Amino acid sequence: MSIPTELTGSIPRPQYLLEGMADHAAGRLDLAGLTRLQGRAVNETITRLEATGSPVVGDGDQSKPSAYTYPLTGLGNLSPDGVKIPYADGHTRQLPRLVSGPFRYGTFAQTYLRAASKVASRPVKQTVVAPSFLSLLYPADSISCYSREAFLRDLANESEKEIRGCLDAGAASVQLDYGHGRLALKLSPSKELLRDFIALDNEVLGRFSPAERARIGVHTHSGADQDSAHSLDVDYTELLSEFFQLKAGNFYLQMASESEPERALKVARDSSTNDQRLFIGVIDPIDPRVETAEEVTDRVLEAASCIPPARLGTCDDAGFSPFADDTSTSREIAFVKIEARVRGTKMAAEKLGL
Repeated sequence: MSIPTELTGSIPRPQYLLEGMADHAAGRLDLAGLTRLQGRAVNETITRLEATGSPVVGDGDQSKPSAYTYPLTGLGNLSPDGVKIPYADGHTRQLPRLVSGPFRYGTFAQTYLRAASKVASRPVKQTVVAPSFLSLLYPADSISCYSREAFLRDLANESEKEIRGCLDAGAASVQLDYGHGRLALKLSPSKELLRDFIALDNEVLGRFSPAERARIGVHTHSGADQDSAHSLDVDYTELLSEFFQLKAGNFYLQMASESEPERALKVARDSSTNDQRLFIGVIDPIDPRVETAEEVTDRVLEAASCIPPARLGTCDDAGFSPFADDTSTSREIAFVKIEARVRGTKMAAEKLGL
């Protein structure tokens, strides 16, 4: 396919896995049993993704309890009363709070990548959490004998270890989730928080070579949990004007759910550089209506009228189920939407003569 298209993250987990995760949490299923269910779900997910024609696949976060806090699995130096993230429908997600140092990842994403690569016949993409998101774990009132500066050094080192581990394990690409970028503008309209996030992430990304950064991307969205967003009301262009300062080669941009996509596309074009590929969101994961391939084609052609096709790609606006308990979108609908993205992208490429 001459216009690349990629999954951005999570796919709803099958019912047997959701039940297995609940049984494991309640002590009714041991870790070996849960691992078997996760392996089955990964196998089925990749098989179904390949059946949609997806040129690049992933495990759909089947084994992650959360797309954001999976590195914290097994850690004992956390308290549950951390930062709260409010969504438009009134529900919240709460992060844990770090209570002592040093900070280390409990789980690295290359573990998920290796499992997926064993069953995939196509290139495998791996999603990871951005270090700037995990920086929210550190409390405002500091930690005795463990400064914020020491924490950020440890966090940057752990993030680099994870990204490098994924690249070394053969990931076709590594995608950092950046849903908190737009949220940062809601929390700090002065852009100070967003710029702090970008500086921290660039500290990590700057440790990679240009060739490596060409395989690293960042994905921005306004939240997609339980059919609700946390920052869709924030002016997207305020983020996009800063976003492309990140030292990455690929940018996955929410666009299908935007009210003014043409305006956002122009800012993305003008703020990005020629060596950055822009994957445009053509599927809205929290809209229950399934987009047709023809609708996807129209969205791609709209983007191509603004962004040079050689720099263009397509994706979903966000993952379909970032948390294990988010069952607002069915697994079947997710795969149908993905197939529409793949077919519509191919149709658009043909219309563009690519």
